[in-house]
Amino acid sequence: MKLLTYSKNVPARKALNKQGVPKALICALGLFIASISPAGWSQPSHPALDILDKTLENPDSFAKDFETQVWLMDMSTRLTKYIDDPELRYELLKLVHEEATRAELPPELLLALIHTESTFNPYAVSSAGALGLMQVMPFWKVVIGQKHDNLLNLQTNIRYGVTILSHYLEKEKGNLTRALARYNGSLGKTWYPERVYTNLERHWQSN
Repeated sequence: MKLLTYSKNVPARKALNKQGVPKALICALGLFIASISPAGWSQPSHPALDILDKTLENPDSFAKDFETQVWLMDMSTRLTKYIDDPELRYELLKLVHEEATRAELPPELLLALIHTESTFNPYAVSSAGALGLMQVMPFWKVVIGQKHDNLLNLQTNIRYGVTILSHYLEKEKGNLTRALARYNGSLGKTWYPERVYTNLERHWQSN
C-alpha cells in the first residue's frame, strides 16, 4: 500500500506525475495542427486550434495553454470509453482541469476519483443519496454552499468535490490516503484509496 502525501510546497501534481507532458508530444501536436491548417482555412475543427491562435498572440502564456490543450486531447481520448459525446467530454475535462488548478491538485487525481465514485455518470445517485460525478452528499450544501445549489450541475458538483477533498487534505496534513478515505467515509481503511490509486495508474496517469 503506497502512502502519498500532498503539500502545497511540493504540489501533488509533481508527486503523481514527475515527467509531466512530454515535450516531444507537444512538438508533434504542433506539427499536426500545422499540417491540418492550410492557408486561407479559417474554420478550426478542434479547440486546440483556437487556443493556438490566441496563445501565439501572447508568447508568455503559450507553453501553459498549449500543454493544457495537449492534456485535454489526451484525456478526451481516454474518456471516450465512458462518455460518447465529444463536447461533453471536453466540457467535463476543462472543468476538472480548471478546478484542479484552482485547488493546486493534479487533474489526473480528480479523474481517478470521479472514475471511482461514479464512472463518469453526471446523474449518478447512490443508495445513501450522494449525487453526481463526485458523489457529493446534499448536507455539504449547508456546510460550504447554498441550499439551492444543484449538485447535478457539472461545474457545481466538481467544485464541491474538489473543495471537500481539499478540506480533508488540510485536515489530514497532506496525507492523501487518509483524505481519500475520509472522502469515502471509510477512514481507517485503505480499500478506497487503493481503488482510486489503481484507477489513476491504469487509466489517467500522464505518460
